[in-house]
Amino acid sequence: MMNPPPPVLLPVVLRGDRLELHPLAEAHAGDLSKAVAVDDLWRLGVSDLPTPDGMGEYIAGARTAQSAGKALPFAIIERSTGRAVGSTRFGNFELAHRRVEIGWTWPGTPWQRTAFNTEAKYLLLTHAFESLDLNRVEFKTDVLNERSRNAILRLGAEKTIMFIQEDTV
Repeated sequence: MMNPPPPVLLPVVLRGDRLELHPLAEAHAGDLSKAVAVDDLWRLGVSDLPTPDGMGEYIAGARTAQSAGKALPFAIIERSTGRAVGSTRFGNFELAHRRVEIGWTWPGTPWQRTAFNTEAKYLLLTHAFESLDLNRVEFKTDVLNERSRNAILRLGAEKTIMFIQEDTV
Protein backbone atom coordinates (compact mmCIF):
# COMPACT_ATOMS: atom_id res chain seq x y z
CA MET A 1 0.00 0.00 0.00
CA MET A 2 1.38 3.42 -1.01
CA ASN A 3 1.47 6.31 1.42
CA PRO A 4 -0.06 9.56 0.19
CA PRO A 5 2.41 12.26 -0.81
CA PRO A 6 3.29 14.70 1.96
CA PRO A 7 1.13 17.81 2.12
CA VAL A 8 2.50 21.12 0.89
CA LEU A 9 0.96 24.50 1.62
CA LEU A 10 0.40 25.87 -1.87
CA PRO A 11 -1.54 29.07 -2.57
CA VAL A 12 -5.16 28.31 -3.37
CA VAL A 13 -8.48 30.16 -3.55
CA LEU A 14 -11.16 28.68 -1.30
CA ARG A 15 -14.74 29.63 -2.26
CA GLY A 16 -17.78 29.71 0.01
CA ASP A 17 -21.27 31.17 -0.24
CA ARG A 18 -20.51 34.57 1.33
CA LEU A 19 -16.74 34.81 1.08
CA GLU A 20 -13.64 33.64 -0.65
CA LEU A 21 -10.22 33.11 0.86
CA HIS A 22 -7.52 34.40 -1.49
CA PRO A 23 -3.78 34.11 -1.00
CA LEU A 24 -2.78 37.23 0.92
CA ALA A 25 -1.08 39.76 -1.36
CA GLU A 26 0.03 43.39 -1.38
CA ALA A 27 -3.03 44.15 -3.52
CA HIS A 28 -5.17 43.56 -0.40
CA ALA A 29 -3.33 46.15 1.74
CA GLY A 30 -5.69 49.07 1.02
CA ASP A 31 -8.89 47.18 1.83
CA LEU A 32 -7.35 45.51 4.88
CA SER A 33 -6.07 48.83 6.22
CA LYS A 34 -9.63 50.17 6.03
CA ALA A 35 -11.07 47.02 7.65
CA VAL A 36 -8.69 47.11 10.61
CA ALA A 37 -9.27 50.86 11.10
CA VAL A 38 -13.03 50.45 11.76
CA ASP A 39 -13.57 50.93 15.49
CA ASP A 40 -9.76 50.95 15.88
CA LEU A 41 -9.79 47.14 15.77
CA TRP A 42 -5.99 47.14 15.75
CA ARG A 43 -6.00 48.62 19.27
CA LEU A 44 -7.48 45.41 20.72
CA GLY A 45 -4.17 44.87 22.46
CA VAL A 46 -4.23 41.10 23.00
CA SER A 47 -3.64 40.10 19.40
CA ASP A 48 -0.95 40.87 16.88
CA LEU A 49 -3.17 43.00 14.64
CA PRO A 50 -1.55 45.34 12.18
CA THR A 51 -2.13 49.06 12.35
CA PRO A 52 -3.68 50.63 9.26
CA ASP A 53 -0.27 52.08 8.37
CA GLY A 54 1.55 48.82 9.13
CA MET A 55 -0.50 46.61 6.82
CA GLY A 56 2.28 46.32 4.21
CA GLU A 57 4.71 45.08 6.85
CA TYR A 58 2.10 42.63 8.21
CA ILE A 59 1.53 41.20 4.72
CA ALA A 60 5.28 40.97 4.08
CA GLY A 61 5.78 39.05 7.34
CA ALA A 62 2.98 36.64 6.47
CA ARG A 63 4.43 36.10 3.02
CA THR A 64 7.88 35.43 4.50
CA ALA A 65 6.38 32.66 6.66
CA GLN A 66 4.68 31.34 3.52
CA SER A 67 7.96 31.31 1.58
CA ALA A 68 9.50 29.27 4.41
CA GLY A 69 6.75 26.65 3.99
CA LYS A 70 5.35 27.31 7.48
CA ALA A 71 2.23 29.33 6.69
CA LEU A 72 -0.46 30.00 4.13
CA PRO A 73 -2.03 33.42 4.75
CA PHE A 74 -5.35 34.45 3.24
CA ALA A 75 -7.32 37.61 2.70
CA ILE A 76 -11.00 37.16 3.54
CA ILE A 77 -12.88 38.51 0.51
CA GLU A 78 -16.54 39.50 0.76
CA ARG A 79 -18.05 38.01 -2.40
CA SER A 80 -20.83 40.60 -2.74
CA THR A 81 -18.34 43.51 -2.92
CA GLY A 82 -15.03 41.90 -3.85
CA ARG A 83 -13.37 43.71 -0.92
CA ALA A 84 -10.87 42.23 1.50
CA VAL A 85 -12.50 42.49 4.94
CA GLY A 86 -10.05 40.55 7.11
CA SER A 87 -7.35 37.92 7.18
CA THR A 88 -6.75 34.39 8.42
CA ARG A 89 -4.09 31.76 7.89
CA PHE A 90 -2.70 28.33 8.29
CA GLY A 91 0.44 28.65 10.39
CA ASN A 92 3.10 26.67 12.21
CA PHE A 93 2.77 23.91 9.62
CA GLU A 94 4.64 20.73 10.60
CA LEU A 95 5.03 18.32 7.73
CA ALA A 96 6.44 15.53 9.91
CA HIS A 97 3.31 15.52 12.06
CA ARG A 98 0.87 16.43 9.29
CA ARG A 99 -0.50 19.25 11.44
CA VAL A 100 -1.25 22.92 11.11
CA GLU A 101 -2.69 25.72 13.20
CA ILE A 102 -5.53 27.97 12.11
CA GLY A 103 -5.30 31.45 13.50
CA TRP A 104 -4.10 34.98 12.93
CA THR A 105 -7.76 35.63 12.14
CA TRP A 106 -9.21 39.09 12.25
CA PRO A 107 -12.37 39.98 10.40
CA GLY A 108 -13.12 43.67 10.43
CA THR A 109 -15.61 44.77 13.09
CA PRO A 110 -18.71 44.75 10.81
CA TRP A 111 -18.02 41.10 9.94
CA GLN A 112 -17.42 39.85 13.49
CA ARG A 113 -20.05 37.59 15.05
CA THR A 114 -21.46 36.89 11.59
CA ALA A 115 -21.37 33.79 9.44
CA PHE A 116 -18.06 35.01 7.95
CA ASN A 117 -15.84 33.50 10.65
CA THR A 118 -17.75 30.22 10.63
CA GLU A 119 -17.58 29.94 6.85
CA ALA A 120 -13.89 30.88 6.74
CA LYS A 121 -13.05 28.23 9.33
CA TYR A 122 -15.20 25.65 7.50
CA LEU A 123 -13.29 26.34 4.26
CA LEU A 124 -9.94 26.04 6.04
CA LEU A 125 -10.88 22.84 7.88
CA THR A 126 -12.25 21.26 4.71
CA HIS A 127 -9.07 22.13 2.81
CA ALA A 128 -6.85 20.86 5.65
CA PHE A 129 -8.50 17.48 5.99
CA GLU A 130 -9.80 16.77 2.49
CA SER A 131 -7.18 18.36 0.23
CA LEU A 132 -4.03 18.43 2.35
CA ASP A 133 -4.82 15.15 4.12
CA LEU A 134 -3.62 16.48 7.48
CA ASN A 135 -4.01 14.54 10.71
CA ARG A 136 -4.47 17.45 13.11
CA VAL A 137 -5.63 21.05 13.02
CA GLU A 138 -5.31 23.30 16.07
CA PHE A 139 -6.84 26.63 16.95
CA LYS A 140 -4.75 28.82 19.23
CA THR A 141 -5.44 32.17 20.77
CA ASP A 142 -4.14 34.27 23.62
CA VAL A 143 -5.77 33.40 26.94
CA LEU A 144 -6.58 37.13 27.33
CA ASN A 145 -8.36 37.35 23.97
CA GLU A 146 -11.90 36.61 25.10
CA ARG A 147 -13.46 37.56 21.75
CA SER A 148 -11.31 35.07 19.89
CA ARG A 149 -11.79 32.33 22.49
CA ASN A 150 -15.56 32.74 22.30
CA ALA A 151 -15.50 32.69 18.49
CA ILE A 152 -13.58 29.42 18.53
CA LEU A 153 -15.97 27.90 21.07
CA ARG A 154 -18.95 28.91 18.88
CA LEU A 155 -17.43 26.70 16.17
CA GLY A 156 -17.83 23.71 18.47
CA ALA A 157 -14.17 23.46 19.48
CA GLU A 158 -13.24 22.28 22.95
CA LYS A 159 -11.06 24.41 25.16
CA THR A 160 -7.71 23.16 26.38
CA ILE A 161 -5.51 25.59 28.24
CA MET A 162 -1.76 25.20 28.08
CA PHE A 163 0.65 27.45 29.87
CA ILE A 164 4.14 27.71 28.52
CA GLN A 165 6.66 28.93 31.01
CA GLU A 166 10.08 29.94 29.87
CA ASP A 167 13.02 29.01 32.05
CA THR A 168 14.26 32.19 33.73
CA VAL A 169 17.54 30.76 35.06
